Amino acid sequence: MTKKFHDSHPKHERTLTVIKPDGIQRSLIGEVVSRYEKIGLKLVAMKMLKPTPEHIKKHYTLDPEWLRKVGEKSISSSSAKGADTSSMIAEEVGSIVLKCLTEYMTSGPVIAMVWEGAHAVSIVRKITGGTEPLSSDVGTIRGDFMLDSYQMSNADGRAVRNLVHASGTTGEAEQEIVHWFSKDELMDYTHVQEKILYE
Repeated sequence: MTKKFHDSHPKHERTLTVIKPDGIQRSLIGEVVSRYEKIGLKLVAMKMLKPTPEHIKKHYTLDPEWLRKVGEKSISSSSAKGADTSSMIAEEVGSIVLKCLTEYMTSGPVIAMVWEGAHAVSIVRKITGGTEPLSSDVGTIRGDFMLDSYQMSNADGRAVRNLVHASGTTGEAEQEIVHWFSKDELMDYTHVQEKILYE
């Protein structure tokens, strides 16, 4: 019996990951893929490409509230560190973040992947680690292989380098997968380990 993406069982959940240009330049492709495979997730789509600025801007703004949300998060973080944020406007700060992310994500090729398995979104987020490598736990991809921080990225006027993008929610994953992959690029197959994991 073939599995369908719309199937509500948690074992059919799918999520998007993108190995960013720094992950490729650091020769961490195999390490990243291995981490997701070893926990039992199934790779159902993969491709290498150099995304256009338009593609990346659309990726980050699939949620129309993204600019405001990321701006508010940045302002809150700056305020907590003692910065004067009284004149900052969330959408303007969000636009600056988007510009930095676009430059970062288009600086070289990326590898986009779709992973399937039980609680795929949460599992991938856990393995990948927090957005800031400095504060990511040891044992996560970002915590083990990157030393960047918000302090350094802010000082340099760039996006934080954190190796991998991972969808934040199941709804976000569904939108992002459609943005990066056509329906015929998503493979529907049974992996031998599924019997051990789910039956």
